[in-house]
Amino acid sequence: MYEADDPRARLATAGGGAGPASAFGASTYARFYEESPREQDSTQRTWYVRGQNFIVAYSDARHGATFERKAQPDEYVLLLPQAGLTAQIETPDERIDVTGYSVTMIPPGRSRITISGSGPAIRLFSTQSDDLCRLVSNPEKYAGPHPQIPPFEPWPEPADGLRIRNYSLDVPDAPGRFGKIFRCTTFMVNVFPPLHGPRDPSKLSPHHHDDFEQCSLATGGIYEHHLRWPWTADKAEWREDEHERCGSPSVCVIPPRVIHTSAAVHPEVNLLVDIFSPPRADFSDMPGWVLNAEDYPRP
Repeated sequence: MYEADDPRARLATAGGGAGPASAFGASTYARFYEESPREQDSTQRTWYVRGQNFIVAYSDARHGATFERKAQPDEYVLLLPQAGLTAQIETPDERIDVTGYSVTMIPPGRSRITISGSGPAIRLFSTQSDDLCRLVSNPEKYAGPHPQIPPFEPWPEPADGLRIRNYSLDVPDAPGRFGKIFRCTTFMVNVFPPLHGPRDPSKLSPHHHDDFEQCSLATGGIYEHHLRWPWTADKAEWREDEHERCGSPSVCVIPPRVIHTSAAVHPEVNLLVDIFSPPRADFSDMPGWVLNAEDYPRP
């Protein structure tokens, strides 16, 4: 499934798992640059899209933008993918200033994010946030339980409890490590190093996941997402391959058991973030891959 020099070739799940099953689910392609925002004021424009367990809130934020949660049911994530933009995060117990090019875990309950500077501010929520589920652009694809995805279960809390935890993305690459991976109780976020120029088309990595979705968020450049639905005994469930070109910002949600690979195609800089909810067990089992594993225990 992976080339020998791909770090994922060492995963316990690298050989695949269960064979084809019916009712795979549908993909989503959300091209924010072509769509109207779901919320807008003088300081921000925000788009919402979901998967089975997660919601991506992508905001084009300006100085002074404020994002508040009054009764957040569980931990959520703030991703600031660019340097030069900062945020102040407040909860009843803390007030912390965070810099750009970082990922921050924010506890449940009441919180407020205030942006300084201008740029993208990305928040990740579980679908336990009912109010945000009503704002997504693709609700029709998630009208009920998914046939291949288990019910959402958060991962264990840190030994010292939930609080604001900020992690810089300014982490040097390491041989054998796959991206820059951070996890919390609700999410795993993998921020890939910038890819300068197109991906080599002779070194793609088609693979599938048995029981979870993958959300690929393009924050720069252009990506082609290639998806193939395996055949089942029921021809009525067969689907054509998808080869979707998405600029940035955009989201591609890939269903379980669908063979997929994504290729950067922009001649300059391409930026991609992979998102999983809850965290992936196979990535968590790889020594040194999850950069904040000491803070968040594995089940």
